[in-house]
Amino acid sequence: MDPTAPLHDPTRLLADVRSDGAPDLRNVRSAEEARQVAEDFEAFFLAQMLSHMFADIETDPIFGGGPGEDVFKSMLVDEYGKVMARSGGVGIAESLQREILKLQEVE
Repeated sequence: MDPTAPLHDPTRLLADVRSDGAPDLRNVRSAEEARQVAEDFEAFFLAQMLSHMFADIETDPIFGGGPGEDVFKSMLVDEYGKVMARSGGVGIAESLQREILKLQEVE
C-alpha cells in the first residue's frame, strides 16, 4: 500500500481491512487514524460478541426467516457493534489507541 495515498482514497480504505474483516493496525500514521482504527476494532469485537448472542434467537415463522433474514441479521449486528463503539463501547478503543500510539513512538 502507498503510505502517501490520501485518507479518503477508497483503495486505501479497502486495503486497511484484513480478510477476516478486522481493521489493519499496521498503517496508522496519526492520532486521529489511531482513534478511528481503535474504534473500528472495538466495533468489530462487539459485533463478534453480539453475533453469538443473536445466534440462538428463534425466528418467528409467520413474519420472518429465510436467507434474507440471515443476511439482514448479520448486518444489523454489525451496526449494533458500530453504534456501541461510537457511544463509548466497553473501553477497548481507548486502550488500543494508547497502544497504537506507543508502537508508533518505538518505530
